[in-house]
Amino acid sequence: MRPGVGKGVVRPACSEADIAAREWLAGQMAGAGLEPRYDPVGNLFGLARAERSLLVGSHTDSQPEGGWLDGALGTIAGLEIARAARAAGGPPVSVVSFQDEEGRFGVTTGSSVWAGTLPLADADARADGDGVTFAGARARMAQLAGDFIDPGRFSGFLEMHIEQGPWLYEAGEALGVVTDIVGIRDMEITFEGDQNHAGTTPMHRRRDAFQALADFNARINAGLGEIATPRTVWTIGQVVLHPGAHSIVPGRAVFSMQWRDDDAGRLDRMEAVIRDAAGAIAAERGLVVRFGDMLGLEPVPMDTGLQAELAAAAQEQAPGRWRHLPSGALHDAANAARLMPAAMLFVPSIDGISHAFAEDTDEADLVTGLRALAGAVSRLAP
Repeated sequence: MRPGVGKGVVRPACSEADIAAREWLAGQMAGAGLEPRYDPVGNLFGLARAERSLLVGSHTDSQPEGGWLDGALGTIAGLEIARAARAAGGPPVSVVSFQDEEGRFGVTTGSSVWAGTLPLADADARADGDGVTFAGARARMAQLAGDFIDPGRFSGFLEMHIEQGPWLYEAGEALGVVTDIVGIRDMEITFEGDQNHAGTTPMHRRRDAFQALADFNARINAGLGEIATPRTVWTIGQVVLHPGAHSIVPGRAVFSMQWRDDDAGRLDRMEAVIRDAAGAIAAERGLVVRFGDMLGLEPVPMDTGLQAELAAAAQEQAPGRWRHLPSGALHDAANAARLMPAAMLFVPSIDGISHAFAEDTDEADLVTGLRALAGAVSRLAP
């Protein structure tokens, strides 16, 4: 934690802080009667001493400037439920903290490799913004095992998480049962124009890459707004201008373009709007436009049986103060769902804030969420 950031967390995957946190967590797992096991990519499992168990957890790595609950809440909730179940002679519960959910080396790296959607060799080749590869980073973790944990030993997966959005908080509701995890499209777009002197180049002669980007932003806001629902979102999150000097008309603008929705068809229509707008602007302004490779993740529905159990537990703990809702954020549950029944439970985020040091949740909501999750687990674990 940095001085003056309250409950903020700086714990990127495979960093010293992340490795130390996993070692601490492994000790807590052992103290709860679980068998701590690292797999080859750094996913940390606390395995119940039973042939078959329910898996509960999330992740413990953070964004470069992250909140204290994002991921860690679900992991620690799983640990406490496993501890309490074992102490009471209840059903066996295993726990997991997946590695690199937050994307230092990609998107949900650890659970993607475990689920078989990302080959380990491809994951190892990925690099962060400083050029550090995943292979090099995970080599720092001396605890890594030689084998992956067999998903067949788990009957299902539950993940408790903060909502990271405003819907529950604004409605004064305590819990959300997730219906599905939205699909994501993400690609890099480049406008290439002419670099020139900012003082001597008349406006009518400029091929300004930034002006193209500004025009693009206005056009997609209008075009996407015509097909969007209240939960449809799109973001230009990163922009690099070249050469990036006060007195030079930028000749190149490279920027990220991401959009999310729970309907695959709408995602495709949004892509058409984005590509058409960029192409038209480039033609009108005499620029070149290039589209990078696109990340395409489809919407993932959560298991209806597990949803029903979570809903029953939510109604028991917060009568009339819960709802079904989709997740606008990606979670490890999307990968676990490829291997076994999976579902998620949300608690509110104060002011809808996440991926920031100001992230927080009222303690009463944390307690309600833990009790609801425990109630569902008691009925679900084999």
